[in-house]
Amino acid sequence: MKKRVTLTFPKRTVQMPVTYRLAKDFNVAANIIRAQVAPNQIGKLVVELSGDIDELDAAIDWMRSQEINVSLVGREILIDEDICVDCGLCTGVCPTEALTLDPKTFKLNFTRSRCIVCEQCIPTCPVQAITTNL
Repeated sequence: MKKRVTLTFPKRTVQMPVTYRLAKDFNVAANIIRAQVAPNQIGKLVVELSGDIDELDAAIDWMRSQEINVSLVGREILIDEDICVDCGLCTGVCPTEALTLDPKTFKLNFTRSRCIVCEQCIPTCPVQAITTNL
């Protein structure tokens, strides 16, 4: 089973080897999708956790016991086609190529199934046409 979660670390736990502990202690694989982690600052990771449902639940319980905020990701990227000017800036930051420009029409294409909701496109959009549903 897979679960996509956002982990928010307090300053004091940002140095903790969380992905190592998930793999070693819970047999849970953590695919890091987006990371904003620096010493002495609040850290944030978006990860896709893979493993047995009971192990995933135990791993999430353990992270919460370590004062790591765990939020299930249920967000989706939304593009307001009335605002979008098809400039293509978002395509340059999209790590999965969910955002592309059609080579013939130069219109923005969004392949939702490829999107990992890393949100890198949101601050890149000069007309703020890209948001999330939450």
